[in-house]
Amino acid sequence: MRVAVVGCGGISKCHLDALSAMEDVEISSVTDIRLERAGAAAEKYGCSAYGDFREMLDADAPEAVHICTPHYLHVPMAVEALGRGIHVLSEKPCAIKADELSRLRLAQSMSSAVYGVCFQNRYNGSVKTVMELLQQGKYGRIITARACVHWFRDKEYYSDDWHGTLEREGGGVMVNQAVHTLDLMRYLIGGRIAYVDAHVANYHLRDVIEVEDTADARFVFEDGTVALFSASTAFGISSDIIIDLCCEKATIRIEGDNVFVLSNGEVEVVHTAGADNGIAGKSYWGTSHGALINDFYDCIKTGRKFPIDSYEGGKAVEEFLAVYRSSETGSRVYLERK
Repeated sequence: MRVAVVGCGGISKCHLDALSAMEDVEISSVTDIRLERAGAAAEKYGCSAYGDFREMLDADAPEAVHICTPHYLHVPMAVEALGRGIHVLSEKPCAIKADELSRLRLAQSMSSAVYGVCFQNRYNGSVKTVMELLQQGKYGRIITARACVHWFRDKEYYSDDWHGTLEREGGGVMVNQAVHTLDLMRYLIGGRIAYVDAHVANYHLRDVIEVEDTADARFVFEDGTVALFSASTAFGISSDIIIDLCCEKATIRIEGDNVFVLSNGEVEVVHTAGADNGIAGKSYWGTSHGALINDFYDCIKTGRKFPIDSYEGGKAVEEFLAVYRSSETGSRVYLERK
């Protein structure tokens, strides 16, 4: 299968390394508006370089594209490719506005191609272990939960033309850094979020960015489960993500890619962080791109439904938009699933 990667920034290496290690996949081209950056990637991976997305689609005719561009380009590029019957794997978030998400879901429903979103942390060993523990049911149901994403981003991080801007990034810590953990928290708890009360603020770089660096939210699920969510890029370091699932008989904690169970005053280590599968990444945001990408192409090959499409992957978009509305209005926001 001929595959193109669009956007040659930092995250593209995760995709390119994973693709280059796969059988039956050929990286046919890379595209970036900075042609010198596309040229460097093309030289490294032995493919063609383009400076324009549509020009690449016309000239290269790939069967699949990976979208690794700034957030505001995710939907228009995905819609264009899906309309041509080209499979699409997009970096998160799949959209940054409600109308964009609706447009994307319509394009997916009308296309014969497969669409997927990169929530690679669902493929982490820790997450698989916790899902198995929950399915076994020996700790009882989840009563309440909490999740913490405390990282550091400095002024240099926002020195390009899109990070930290509302129109191009779509938001701050909720959209960019914490969206993975928001997705994981809901995925592990299961069910649907009924409503959220939230507040966002900019504590760290008020003179640099126009979006939030800190967010706090209380999510209540339809079955009554309460989940507290805390995210910030104003911490002193980028620490491991923590998710606590407080069940009837024990508390299950994910910390980084480790899993601990606290029961009757005893702590049991049930999973420890392992190798990163050879795919570039950072330990505090996950290194399972390779596993997700391999699954995406297996779904294309076998006809199996890819589990994180615009409907499933779009839930996090609906949720972070609800966080913003709650903070802006000072009111509880109820989520309506479509």
